[in-house]
Amino acid sequence: MRLTPRIVPLLLLAAALLGAAPAAPHPVEAQAPQASWSWPLEPRPAVVHPFDPPERPWLSGHRGVDLAASAGATVRAPAPGTVVFVGWVVDRPVVTIDHGDGLRSSFEPVDSPLALGVEVEKETPLGTLEPAEVGHCAPAACLHWGVRRGDEYVDPLQFVEDRRPSVLLPWAGPP
Repeated sequence: MRLTPRIVPLLLLAAALLGAAPAAPHPVEAQAPQASWSWPLEPRPAVVHPFDPPERPWLSGHRGVDLAASAGATVRAPAPGTVVFVGWVVDRPVVTIDHGDGLRSSFEPVDSPLALGVEVEKETPLGTLEPAEVGHCAPAACLHWGVRRGDEYVDPLQFVEDRRPSVLLPWAGPP
């Protein structure tokens, strides 16, 4: 068979279309949820202001989440770690926990009796939520929870919720 210049592109197109045919569906294995930390407040709080990082590190943005709570609420460690900061930042009290693997979480405004270097377990009380005199939630109280991986802020909710996208599985038909 002699291939003419007009037939070659058609054969290439047919081969490409046949090669791109969908494979037979196969079951997708369920993965364990990514969430392994606990919420820093009990019961599970509403998210008042979600994570909204800036496009560039020097721009304004919301580098954590604000969780609804009442002044005086107990704030707990979401995961084991070491207290690396307890003190005031600008106009509010802050507690920071180093969880290892480059992860640090900070909580404000939290009045804490803990000292630097104290080891905490998951759900150990860190302190109490202070009334909101300033901040996004004022005059209502809320807990600002931020998490950094190295120097980059990440969404804290990924550690307490399974944030993976939903996946539709093939339907095998009626049982």
